[in-house]
Amino acid sequence: MNTAEAKMLRPSLRRGLYLVLTEPRDGYETLCRCAVKAGLPAVQLRYKGHNEREHLALAHALRRITKDTGTLFIVNDRPDIALISQADGVHLGQDDLPAAEVRQLIGPDMLLGLSTHNLEQVAAANAAPVDYIGFGPLFATNSKSRPDPVTGPDSLKVALTISRHPLVAIGGLELERIRRLQPHPHNAVVIRAVSDASDPLAAMRAIHAACLAMGL
Repeated sequence: MNTAEAKMLRPSLRRGLYLVLTEPRDGYETLCRCAVKAGLPAVQLRYKGHNEREHLALAHALRRITKDTGTLFIVNDRPDIALISQADGVHLGQDDLPAAEVRQLIGPDMLLGLSTHNLEQVAAANAAPVDYIGFGPLFATNSKSRPDPVTGPDSLKVALTISRHPLVAIGGLELERIRRLQPHPHNAVVIRAVSDASDPLAAMRAIHAACLAMGL
């Protein structure tokens, strides 16, 4: 099977709001159910705890919620958790296992994403067997204890020109910042703009609608 045929077997990441869940105030399962209700293209589990059983239990729970829906379930950092929970994909950081070796592990049927934080990493990702890349942080963010240097929104245009993969913008994004992104990425990621919202479902719907209106 060649690369093109293998890609046809994998689920497709639709445009729109890509929701990352990391210690959400209202709970992982509650927000995952909201994401399915809002019709989001993907939910990523970014678990930062140290309890492996809790991590796997969360993955199983989010898989049950998203199964047979239009919302893909992606696990951050951990291909083993993704495989055991039968997730739709796994997302890697720059310091995680190499994408080529993870692709061999997970096989042709799962999505594989890779974070990039500068234009050199974007260019290097062109040779990686991934389906999309994350790029950012475009703005300052407090979702990580040690965030990567801010790329700034102006770098997005260059990154889109360089990348051969669909690009997912991330980092300090909220509704108005997403509306100002030029040119438009394939997806926009939010974390706190949803998880800290007084009405997370309404926030999801508003941001997702804005993304679709822009052609994201």
